[in-house]
Amino acid sequence: MSVRSRWLIVSVGLGVLLNPLNSSMISIAIARLQLVYHLDFAEVSWVIFAFYIASAVAQPVMGKASDLFGRRKIFLIGLVVAFVASLLAPLTPSFGWLIVFRIVQSIGTSMMVAVGMAIVRIHVTEQQATALSVMSIFLSGAAAFGPFIGGILIHWWDWQAIFFVNIPFVIASFLLAWRTIPKDNPTTLISQRISIRKWFDLIDTLGILLFSSGLVTLLIGLLSIQSSGQVSFVPVFLVLLGLALLAAFVRHEFRAQSPFIPLRIFAKYPAMIGINIEFMLVNILFYSLFFGLPSYLQMVRHVSELHTGILMLSLGLCSLVVSPIAGRWIDKSGPKPALIVSAILMALGSAWIVSFNQHSPVVSVCVALAAFGISNGLNNVGMQAALFESTPKEIIGVASGLFNTSRYLGTILSSLLIGIVMGDRFSSEGFRVLGIILALIALSLVIMSWRHRESGQFGES
Repeated sequence: MSVRSRWLIVSVGLGVLLNPLNSSMISIAIARLQLVYHLDFAEVSWVIFAFYIASAVAQPVMGKASDLFGRRKIFLIGLVVAFVASLLAPLTPSFGWLIVFRIVQSIGTSMMVAVGMAIVRIHVTEQQATALSVMSIFLSGAAAFGPFIGGILIHWWDWQAIFFVNIPFVIASFLLAWRTIPKDNPTTLISQRISIRKWFDLIDTLGILLFSSGLVTLLIGLLSIQSSGQVSFVPVFLVLLGLALLAAFVRHEFRAQSPFIPLRIFAKYPAMIGINIEFMLVNILFYSLFFGLPSYLQMVRHVSELHTGILMLSLGLCSLVVSPIAGRWIDKSGPKPALIVSAILMALGSAWIVSFNQHSPVVSVCVALAAFGISNGLNNVGMQAALFESTPKEIIGVASGLFNTSRYLGTILSSLLIGIVMGDRFSSEGFRVLGIILALIALSLVIMSWRHRESGQFGES
């Protein structure tokens, strides 16, 4: 591999890691933001909701935009947008403005994720497998070490530091990308003279609006019912309106020429429905622990941000260590055994959470974290392999996009679940209830995985 190719990989890697890094560091800052802005978890959850909803919309849109404007240009603009958001977010006068800049940050980092892998595949022509594996290390490593980095930053400075820390990465990535990423060949781009109406049709603007507004309205309605403690007209109306907008979105996507989320694929290949449902449930489980446990440790057990970050490190390390082992296992045995073991581990980890009480040693949380970390390492490879087995090769790109959408929906639903269960404040009782719910979800995954194993659904679809 040439020196230029290596520097190109580094420049792209420093950019794409910003999305998983900022989605994971925030888990340690939730408790601090609650105290600073005097919010309950349901309200502060919007710092999570906003990021993932914006990512779910921005990544496919920016992938299409790169065909029009060029991947290099989209990558560099994404760095500028991320720089502005990271600089201004810590200076915001209110939580509302923090959400705004969190959305801007998500859009900027999503622009880099949407085109980063494509840039490496196109411009690194030798040892591509090695190059892509290095990119995966940037992505998975940032997610794994995010809570630890966030814990250190908040302990020694304050929550603003988790935004300022992005700036050195952005500057280094921009300077390297400007020099190493070749300019796009104009002949490979869609005509720059495309009309605005055609562009709106290409990215399915109506579908994006229906999806985003429906999801946000539904979340507001559900959280309003939970916070008020009673069923009143306005929250119920918002829930019904959100469901109506999402139903309109589904109807529109089946008719759209260039749909935002190509739901027609599900109708044609129903085996994909099961894979995506399972992946959504997996992410509900994983991110409920990922976002819920740090707040529990800090607000109920009064563990410092630094020590919380250190404890959370066991989750990421287990996942990183297990992923390559899982790859070799799945290559030999297929995804079915790994997914069954993963579901059992999540069930055991959830049961361990139920056993927590005020007198449980804090270090004992590492048992649950290890179970979920190993499970995540198995799922990272196993669910992707199951998707490949159930999907025809000619639509694997579209299927991967739907797969990522399921990840984002699972993450959003995990925060919604925590907000509904915890309400105004975290408590040992609430966390125990959360553990029971997670155990039930995990048991359903065990059953689903076992039925797949018996029926041989994977690989025969």
